[in-house]
Amino acid sequence: MKNWFIMLGIDILIPLLMLILGWLLAHKTPRKNAIYGYRTSMSMKNNDTWVFANRYCGKLWIKCGLILLFISVILMLTVIKASSDTVDIMATIICLIQLIPLVGTIYPVEKALKNNFDEKGNRK
Repeated sequence: MKNWFIMLGIDILIPLLMLILGWLLAHKTPRKNAIYGYRTSMSMKNNDTWVFANRYCGKLWIKCGLILLFISVILMLTVIKASSDTVDIMATIICLIQLIPLVGTIYPVEKALKNNFDEKGNRK
């Protein structure tokens, strides 16, 4: 049972980080910088694209984080009485699945940027 709680804690880290970082990107958008934020060539064209991309990504991460948190807890509850090996396998699978929306948000953000800005970063 102790192993289950540890694995649950590990499995909720990615959704919690998505929620926290998503809120920060959406509501406390960082100044344009080379260290953190949603950084792609299109998002860094100018301040307008930077703010748009970070807020859009933040909102997506909040939605994905909530969904992943709920699904992760439900899936972990299915193995609450299982062996340590089964719990470990389930936790690993959950973590790997959580990476898909984490990385998968790039496409919708880039699409939104292309729909709202031209190739030079001017609003359409």
